[in-house]
Amino acid sequence: MRVLLTTWGSRGDVEPLAGLASRLLELGAEVRVCAPPDEEFVELLARVGVPLTPLGPSVRSVVNGAKPPSAARAFELAPELVAARYETLTKAAEGCDVLLATGLMPAGARSVAEKLGIRYVLACFHTAGLPSSKYPPLSRPGHASSPEETDIKALWEQDAQRVNALYGEAENRHRAEIGLPPVENVRDYVFTDRPWLAADPVLFPWQDHTDLDVVVTGPWILPDERPLPADLETFLDAGEEPVYVGFGSMALRTSPDLARLAIEAVRAQGRRVLLARGWADLAAIDDRDDCFVVGEVNQQALFRRVAAVMHHGGAGTTTTAALAGVPQLVVPQIADQPYWAAGVADLGIGVAHAGPTPTYDSLTAALTTVLDPGTRARARALSADGTIRTDGTTVAAKMLLDTVSEERPVHARVNRPDTEHETRTHRSARPAASDRRTELMP
Repeated sequence: MRVLLTTWGSRGDVEPLAGLASRLLELGAEVRVCAPPDEEFVELLARVGVPLTPLGPSVRSVVNGAKPPSAARAFELAPELVAARYETLTKAAEGCDVLLATGLMPAGARSVAEKLGIRYVLACFHTAGLPSSKYPPLSRPGHASSPEETDIKALWEQDAQRVNALYGEAENRHRAEIGLPPVENVRDYVFTDRPWLAADPVLFPWQDHTDLDVVVTGPWILPDERPLPADLETFLDAGEEPVYVGFGSMALRTSPDLARLAIEAVRAQGRRVLLARGWADLAAIDDRDDCFVVGEVNQQALFRRVAAVMHHGGAGTTTTAALAGVPQLVVPQIADQPYWAAGVADLGIGVAHAGPTPTYDSLTAALTTVLDPGTRARARALSADGTIRTDGTTVAAKMLLDTVSEERPVHARVNRPDTEHETRTHRSARPAASDRRTELMP
């Protein structure tokens, strides 16, 4: 069996595919991955023995460009990505049995699968962008809905129109070139009626978030056995557990002074600081030996040795910290991050910061709660009780095999949580509408 996995997005979109690819290889499948050509993604896929087939421009070049991502750039990028998918995926999918797409609105991927007559699966890591009769859509580049519009159905219809404005012309032009009829609603065509959700239902309770028939696999985690760097080990051993501060692929354009604020707030708690550079290139503010700066590192090992994790609320970082049993301070920036932050707060394993732009006072107050022994005890208990799922790649890999063999339906037992999970997930991690963030790009 041959499987083609594809995405375009940050590390939070690529690493889960690496985890799934690794599990598929273990089960005897052949795997190809089409993803952005960023060097760190090439190295990430190389760790699991899968070469990366470049798709579209570098994500970091878009996020960290000279100018912040704008609506105008979004309308340039959308058709560029559609064209890249038609060209790249058509070649990469040759001889494949199934194509799984995720990441930023993968318009074009399903059309390639349709033309080649192979199975198509849309996977997502949250439900924030899926149509709902109860919650309004995220903001998206294009003509904004009227502030006075409150009808949920109308708002989602307008969201579909914005997706069509971004991707429709390119999608249907390329479809016509390969002999396929036009698509009227690009968003719904891409999503399908049965998208897969690769997230933990305790950390991200999804019930009632969308009207689609979501198939829950659990998070796709790539096991990381890499040792921590020697100098980092030396720092960790030299004193009390530090507070980790890292914001991953966030450019932090609205908070350029975040490193200073975070370091000063952590020091005010009498704690040392472990600062991750990330795509914002965070740096130490002085030469004091209580602050250590790291690059890309094994978070699975590291988070077990810190007092708390301050981060942006990406799905992967949130899940890794929860599995490590460490308290979290989530400062959400965009898209699904406020939802993960709300889930952390609801579980009592950390704090959701109010808004993306913190102050010294707001971080100090939040850290007081995060570093409270009660918060630490709840975080450890959640990690220890086995509630958080770690079998997502196995579930998803076997489901992909089943979509081809047709030995059983795609909506296998894993679509229905067991009794324990059901009782734990009848909460809503959705933040108030006023707290939700705009998607970074289309």
